[in-house]
Amino acid sequence: MNAEHLATALRDRRYLRTTWPWRAAGYLSITAVIVTPLAFVLWLLLIPWLVAGRNLIHGTAPELVVLVLMALGAALIATFSPLVALPLAALERQRLRMIDARPLVAPHRISATNPLSLFGHESTWRAVLYAVVLALFAPPVLLLTGVLITLEATLLFSPWVTEWNLGDLTIDGGPASIPFTLLGIVLIPVWLYLIGGLAAVHGALARRLLGSGGDGLRDQLTEVSQSRARLADAFDAERRRIERDLHDGAQHRLTSLTLHLGMARLDLPEDSPAAAPLGQAHDQAKELMVVLRDLIHGIRPQTLSDVGLAAALWELAASSPVPVTVEAPGTIGRLPERVETTAYFVAAEALTNVARHAGATSAQVRLTRSGDGVVLEIQDDGRGGADPAAGSGLTGLADRVAAAGGRLLLASPAGGPTLLRVEL
Repeated sequence: MNAEHLATALRDRRYLRTTWPWRAAGYLSITAVIVTPLAFVLWLLLIPWLVAGRNLIHGTAPELVVLVLMALGAALIATFSPLVALPLAALERQRLRMIDARPLVAPHRISATNPLSLFGHESTWRAVLYAVVLALFAPPVLLLTGVLITLEATLLFSPWVTEWNLGDLTIDGGPASIPFTLLGIVLIPVWLYLIGGLAAVHGALARRLLGSGGDGLRDQLTEVSQSRARLADAFDAERRRIERDLHDGAQHRLTSLTLHLGMARLDLPEDSPAAAPLGQAHDQAKELMVVLRDLIHGIRPQTLSDVGLAAALWELAASSPVPVTVEAPGTIGRLPERVETTAYFVAAEALTNVARHAGATSAQVRLTRSGDGVVLEIQDDGRGGADPAAGSGLTGLADRVAAAGGRLLLASPAGGPTLLRVEL
């Protein structure tokens, strides 16, 4: 059985034949060790509150010393509980692996320069809540579990016990206790499921309160986003490798071939039978050089690498069949490589769509700073009605922008204009 966590394992009919019941029992045993000192301290601080509550129930006001102890206990809990709860939370995240293989990431790290910042985090107080719930409710639950386990052991070994009591019933050991032993054997699966259920509830509480956002979903989404970003980076790295290979290998060889064909064409008499085919081959080689240069430029423009996004957008606009005006101040500076690459290819794809599908007479490209990010807008005066489902490449653009940690917005009413906005 390849269950990822205890709650799933409990629903499998093979549960009792796996190690999950014993892992749950070990988890609860360690819980008992951890919770004992924690519960002792908390209940000691709560004694004045219990005394005050009893006095109020009996219609008397709490004494001054009780009020002072209540205030002192509250101050100690508010001040020192995070210092206890955060290490406990870190331990619980590690210990949770006994019954839950899913990763549980710490919500935040304490700043070395400002350790007091931990008091301002919601996750800190969720850890405190976890510690309080554990200290208040774990002792009675574990005590009841211990009583049940003791009862189970008594049933199993009753024939070897001289005399024992079950409520008002007194039972002698020996053969007369064999039915109780059989009852104990029958109850073993019940206790194992009970222990598993109790450990699963504890694990769910820990995952709810000690994870990022209180459950595993945000951790999984974070990991998916990071994986998607790594894939995008790997794709860009592969594009650059292909660009280098074409530029340093194929283009140089084609240049050499074109040069040799040109020299041979000059040395060959014009009335030679080979002159015409050689001239045709030379012309095709020169055309192929242009095609290859455009291909390399399309993989990652040299202007984008050397000068930056603003200059690359100006160059892109100059090669567009539709008149394009660009607003990209040079003061915007260089941006992270992923941002520049994403923004450039979004602009290139958008302007290609404008030329092919929009029927526009003009377009505008605007690049602006927005806080720590950058905003790219492409607008045209075409017919509008752009639909990502129509195969215009907008879905792929949205995926690429999302992989870079940004978002893509589109406004394209029928009749135009169309505005594509990318925030990175």
